[in-house]
Amino acid sequence: MKKNPKKDKQKTNKLWKLNDHKFLHIFLYGILAVILFVALYSNVKPETIDIELFTVSEQTIYAPTTVEDKIETERKQQEAYDAVEDQYVLKKEITDKQVDLISSIFDTIIEVKKEVDTKEDSTLTPEEQVKKLQGKLTSSINDKIPGETFLPLIKASDADLNMAKDAVVTAVNNIMSKEIPIVQLSEAKKQVDEELQYTPLRSEILQSATVLGKFAITPNYVFDLKATEEKRQQSVDAVKVAQIKQGQILVEEDELINREIHRKLGLVGLLDDQQSYKPFLGLALLILLILAGVIYYFEKKDSPISKRNNSLLLYCLIFAITILLMKIVSLFQKIDYTHIGYIVPVAMGVMLIKLLINERLAILTSMIFAVCGSVIFNEGITGSFNFSIGVYYLFGCLAGVLFLGEHNLRSKILQAGLFVGGINVIVLTAIMLIRNGSYSNVEISSYFVMACVSGLVSSVLTIGFMPFFETGFGILSTMKLIELSNPNHPLLRKILTETPGTYHHSVMVANLSESACEAIGANGLLARVAAYYHDIGKTKRPQYFIENQMNIENPHNKLSAQLSKNIIISHVTDGVEMLRKHKMPKEFVDIAEQHHGTTLLKYFYHQAKQSNDSIYEDEFRYPGPKPQTKEIAIISIADSVEAAVRSMSNPTPEKIEKLVKSIIADRLQDNQLDECDLTLKELDIIAKSFCESLKGIFHSRIEYPELSKKQKVK
Repeated sequence: MKKNPKKDKQKTNKLWKLNDHKFLHIFLYGILAVILFVALYSNVKPETIDIELFTVSEQTIYAPTTVEDKIETERKQQEAYDAVEDQYVLKKEITDKQVDLISSIFDTIIEVKKEVDTKEDSTLTPEEQVKKLQGKLTSSINDKIPGETFLPLIKASDADLNMAKDAVVTAVNNIMSKEIPIVQLSEAKKQVDEELQYTPLRSEILQSATVLGKFAITPNYVFDLKATEEKRQQSVDAVKVAQIKQGQILVEEDELINREIHRKLGLVGLLDDQQSYKPFLGLALLILLILAGVIYYFEKKDSPISKRNNSLLLYCLIFAITILLMKIVSLFQKIDYTHIGYIVPVAMGVMLIKLLINERLAILTSMIFAVCGSVIFNEGITGSFNFSIGVYYLFGCLAGVLFLGEHNLRSKILQAGLFVGGINVIVLTAIMLIRNGSYSNVEISSYFVMACVSGLVSSVLTIGFMPFFETGFGILSTMKLIELSNPNHPLLRKILTETPGTYHHSVMVANLSESACEAIGANGLLARVAAYYHDIGKTKRPQYFIENQMNIENPHNKLSAQLSKNIIISHVTDGVEMLRKHKMPKEFVDIAEQHHGTTLLKYFYHQAKQSNDSIYEDEFRYPGPKPQTKEIAIISIADSVEAAVRSMSNPTPEKIEKLVKSIIADRLQDNQLDECDLTLKELDIIAKSFCESLKGIFHSRIEYPELSKKQKVK
């Protein structure tokens, strides 16, 4: 009775049916975001202090961030504004105006005297002339200068009057050419006496001239509003913005919390009554940025949704374990182990990702772990990011990934851990030298010990977790493939000892398949190792297969075509059963099951057809299924090509090329490649790869001449 491979496959994968759900990856991205938020929330949550006004602080409090102190800035600006003195300016036009005023007064006196002299009523007394003079002067002059002052000038001769005019004008001009602020006005008026004391005038005229000179003296150094405002604005603009610097001491231990200190505590957000949502928005943006990188990697991959979900679920588990280790170790920061973060085996996460998923994703995750670590271990520092530990994690993770990039053996993981520890020590040394700080021998020793322990524990945990992840997720890692290719494996030893011909055939198929897979970008290592096991079913009845019939009669000569067909086909089901019994990877089972697809056993079919025309072709076909992947299809073609070329009596490059192309064409016509995603271009590349490999194997050799009988005897 035939087995239904589809039902067997459904039974095998019934625990992973959820992987086929197209929305599972969205759920996993959400889980990843929750992991990041929960891990980083407490480290970005603003620290608050339950402290009241006019109480004594129990601890020294530092500013967690840099903020602008607007009130302090305004206070300093007001002080700078008030400190600017009033600006004054010397106005020459005032001097000119006062000189003109004195000149006009004397000119008016001269004018009045001339009018009196030319008129018939020249009998006006000097007092009447003074009144006439006052009538021509302004009221402001008359109010400030008494009439008695003008009387000596009216009586004076023209020569004395002109001399007095020149003396007063000169004195006023000399005195007002200098700055005369209002507070120095009285002193400036006294200078008139000094200027006129040596003038050769009669005493009464000199006295009147002095009065007029003092009247003309007025402040010429006046307040300049515009210049004052400009000066004050410049002073205000020169004031630097007041800031509370990150790490600044706001209050010392046992210091009284006054209003100013209390205000600053509130300004930096340390009071219980203040809630800021900015850190949470920043954290959300950071998580979105991290998720964007992860989503870009997984969504860009051209792979089945179930395989993608499987890889994403594995990634989330490794990510969660690594972040959990960081979080647990970070709890020791609260008991004064500020630098305990250096001991976290963070390289474990990226080494597992590199070995089980992909190297590019491991490098991306190294950056993510560096960012997360710098946030998680920010205790005891000023700021939200501990850049030192971020750099430390980044170099340590990259060291693990790059070392394993060239070594895929499980035994190399421990060496990778030691390499990571060495890089950690170098990075820590660089950080300490850059800081230019003073460290004790105990501190330096503890740092180096933590760095070495971090690398060593990373390798130990990687070795410990690898089997669980490989088994639980059915992952066929590069490392596991290399281990399965070991000739000492029980199944390979079974093939080698019981079916040496099949073993040689499998090795040839492995060589052909690997080169062809690498030529088109498929998994060459998987094809090589799986090809070693693809005919394991032949070990159950080795003598019924031509490559194992050494010096024995072909047993099929004594069997019917129907029975021979059943024996040949059974090597597929027998191989699948043996592989599953030994818990071999699913990929190996699929290759053993599908490498013949539903091809026809032509030899036995034609043999049966000769004796019975009612035989149907479907009875002599393999049960399938047809190859589902590129690797299986290539192994299937290589299996037929190797057997066909080996049966050729005198293979030449032309014959080999023709044979390879005919076999590929036959597979296409038989629709054996319909269910895999090989393209015609890739098939052409595969054919060329097969031909090159086979030409190297079946190259021409030198024929050595036989010795004659006499030479042999001699």
